Amino acid sequence: MDELTTEVVSVKVDPIDMKMMQRCIELSKAGAAQGEFPFACLICRDDVILAEAINRVARERDITRHAELIAVSEAQKAIGKTKLTHCTLYSNVEPCVMCAFPIREARMKRLVFSLRSPLMGGYSRWNVVGDAGLSNVMPEAFGQPTEVILGLLAQEAEQVWRDWNPLIWAIIRRRGCFATGPLEQWRAPPGKRSFLREVLSTLHN
Repeated sequence: MDELTTEVVSVKVDPIDMKMMQRCIELSKAGAAQGEFPFACLICRDDVILAEAINRVARERDITRHAELIAVSEAQKAIGKTKLTHCTLYSNVEPCVMCAFPIREARMKRLVFSLRSPLMGGYSRWNVVGDAGLSNVMPEAFGQPTEVILGLLAQEAEQVWRDWNPLIWAIIRRRGCFATGPLEQWRAPPGKRSFLREVLSTLHN
């Protein structure tokens, strides 16, 4: 994480980010009420919600039905493209590695989340969303590193988990699966891209 912390910049909270994260946290409550773990996700273009989802793992008996994966799929259908270049993904919990790769492949511009996931996170543990190597080597498949804002409304997101099941939340915290932390923003340093890589990057539709 040393490489990441050198690129952390001061955060000025956007009112749209605040509004969308509040909506995401409310969705996480709905997920818990439907028998799922309280995960939720929104994908927005500016202040327009393209897709929102909760986990469907328990309902569909399918471990791949994470809220982020569902939302990415629905957002792509909503705009009729695989690229989500000008979009922001909001999640009450840091996306796991399984979800982080589609976020990069969809070329998501921004990722905003509340609770960190030091054990499973696609940013904190395995920095898939910020790995410049993916886009440098395979620009036809992966977009540039995603801007990350972490820790937004972390206390409110934590409260949902605590209210849902205090015992399970205590175990999760004790094991270091999720964590709260200060509000931070990370941006990848600008990189040089060859003409060939620019051409290849346009092949991803």
